[in-house]
Order: sequence, then C-alpha cells, then structure tokens
Amino acid sequence: MSLICLPQPARPWCRDSGERAAMSLSPPEHPATPQAPASGAAAVLPSSPASTARQRALAEWRLALLALWPAAQAVNAREKWRACAGATLGILLAALASQWLMVGSAGAQAELARWLVAPLGASAVLVFAVPSSPLAQPWSVIGGNTLPALVGIACARWVPDAAAAAALAVGLAVGAMFALRCLHPPGGATALLMVLGGVGHFGYAFSPVLLDSALLVLAGLLYNNLTRRRWPHVHRAPAATSTGGSRFSPADFDAALARYNQVIDISRDDLEDLLRQAEASAYQRTLGDQRCADIMTPHPASVRADTSLCQAWALMRSRRVKALPVVDVQRHIVGIVTVADFMKQLDLDVHEGWGWRLRALIRPARAATTAAQTVGQVMTRQVRVASADRLLVDLVPVFSEGGHRHVPIIDAERRLVGIVTQSDLIRALYRAVR
Repeated sequence: MSLICLPQPARPWCRDSGERAAMSLSPPEHPATPQAPASGAAAVLPSSPASTARQRALAEWRLALLALWPAAQAVNAREKWRACAGATLGILLAALASQWLMVGSAGAQAELARWLVAPLGASAVLVFAVPSSPLAQPWSVIGGNTLPALVGIACARWVPDAAAAAALAVGLAVGAMFALRCLHPPGGATALLMVLGGVGHFGYAFSPVLLDSALLVLAGLLYNNLTRRRWPHVHRAPAATSTGGSRFSPADFDAALARYNQVIDISRDDLEDLLRQAEASAYQRTLGDQRCADIMTPHPASVRADTSLCQAWALMRSRRVKALPVVDVQRHIVGIVTVADFMKQLDLDVHEGWGWRLRALIRPARAATTAAQTVGQVMTRQVRVASADRLLVDLVPVFSEGGHRHVPIIDAERRLVGIVTQSDLIRALYRAVR
C-alpha cells in the first residue's frame, strides 16, 4: 500500500518567524478569478478620465444652450390673444383702407406691393404686443418707417453697388432714427426693402409707406384703448423733488440710465411704476396678511364739531395724542383736528408772544378775543380713512406719499372704530422683520 501525502493548506496568518519563513518558501497561490455578478445585478464599471471629461463638457454645453432659451413672458393667455387679434385687425384695417385709397377695387390683388409694405407687419407686432414700449409709439411708427424709406430710396438711386447701398441704407437709417427720436426696428427692414426692390422715386416713401404707417397708428389708437391698454404712452415730466414715497429720486433714475448707456425697451415712467410695485410687493411679503384692525388703537378719543378748542386741547394733552377724529352723533367721521390745525390759527411768522396767542386760543376766558372757538372751525374736513379689514400694506403709500400721520379706521357702517398712526405702522414693520 502506498501513502499519498497531501499538501497542507496555507495559513491566513502566522505567529512566529518560523512560520513566516515556511510560508515564504511555499509557492504563491493562484489569484482568485473574478466572479460574474449575480442574476439581476448591474455591473459597476469604473469610468475613465476621458469619459468623465466628455460628460462634463456635454453638461456645460447643455447649460449654455438652456441659457440661450428665452424666459417665459409674464403675460397671461388673455393678453396674448388680445395682441394676436389686434395685429390681425390692425393689418386688415390698414390694408383695406390703403387699397381703397390707392388702387380701388379693380386690380387690387395685382397691385399688392404698391399699397402694402412688408415691414408694416413688424410694426404691428410692436404696436399691439408691446404697446408700452418706446419703440412702439406713434411717432416711432410713422417716423421710423417713413424716414428709413427716404434713406433707402436715396441709397438705391445714388449708390451703384447693391451690397454697399443695402448696408449704407440700414446704417444711415439707424442714425437718422436716433437723431429724430423715432427709433423703430422695422425701419431697418424698410430701408433695406427700398434698396432690394429698386425703388427709385421718393414718392413711394409717402404712399404707401407713410400712409400705411398712419393707418396702423389709427388702428392702434382705437384697439389698444378699447382693450384698456393706454396708448400712446405720454412721457410725464419728472418732478423737481421726490415725493418721499420711493427711495429713488428722478436724479437717481437719470444717473442709472446714463451709466447703463443702452437703449432699453421700456419707458422711464413704466420703469418707475415697476419699481414702486416691487417695493409694495416687498412690503406685502414683509407684513403678510396683517390688517388695519390688527395694529389699530381701538376706541380712540374723539370730539364733536361743536366741542370747544379748550376741551379738545385738554383731551389731547391728557391722552398724549396729536390728533382727534371729529365725529357726529352716529360716530361717522366728519373731520380730524391735529396739533397742526391749532398752530395754523397762530401767526407763526411773528415769533414774539406765540405762547400767549396759543393760550388765548384754548382758554375759555380769552376765547372771545379769537376768531375760532370750536373744533369745527379749525378741523380738516378732507380725511383719509381706511376700513378695519384693509391690508396694512395699503397704508404704506398713504403715510409715505400723502403726508398723513393719522388714519381713522371705520367699520362697514363707516363708524369710527380705531385709528392707525405712523408709529403703529413702523412698530408693525419692526416686528415683522425682527
């Protein structure tokens, strides 16, 4: 019987140097072969640097292309349909009227190019889709089409090379529109059309170009105002001083526009209105849904119109207030009396003795020597009031722009239920932002 010696399995670790030496003399084991992943499991392969760089480049290109995609317009579907219908009716009115004035019923279709110019379609987009734009105002439409037509005809007649005439016509047309304040994008197309069409007589600039532009302006006046879009936008002269309701003065707008030094497709008046609305939205976000009833002083002290000035002054001093609403028997507001109303009765231009004059005004013993004796004679009758359920943010322009310091609060029956002061509003703002 022969004996078969089996090799001992290698130990995973050894304790002494002898075992380490013995293991070092043994031949190395075969490396373990990788096992296939189990059924249903996905194999994860390491990505190479080249593939990672390619993926990064594709992601950057995707972001760059998405950045070129325009943002959604902040207009609803109704406004879009209004613009579409306006452009349709405007071109139809201009075409029919121009056809009737220039050609008549016979041969109208054959003479289409004579009574309707193609750039009028681009003008219609501006007039009806963006009526608030400075580029879409009546003078911009009429002058911005007629003037480039004259420039294009001149270049077509006197510049022999067609390419040079086309380029020169567009460039000179832009400069002329800048000079006469009638910048209108379709004007560049009008100048180019004159060159490409070989128009050689200047009368074409007036008929049909000027005629079509005037008819489109007439259609814009009717349609935009009937659909409650103010057109044209008349420029308001900036006030000499700021009203105090905005953090920006007219000089601030002038400086910002001068630094921007580019043509912006919005009028200055609309820009100011947008900034005011943005400030109002910021106040609304800060104040939330707080109402006047949340911060008003309920059941404020009030007086009647026949209350004596002495009694009203004593009540103001005892309550430490600077204004008293004036009410009737049903507590309806009929006026308001303030410290300023008392001061108006004094001749403040003369500084000497004004304290004596004030005492003479409010003391009954000396009331006979003064012209005014009751609250009704000195009170302010035009009073700005607010309902108790009115949003608090609506009072911000009342205090900041109107110069008011006290606003009486009324209920549904228009009876006095409270009063809000500037201090109350500032306190509410402080609590909201704290």
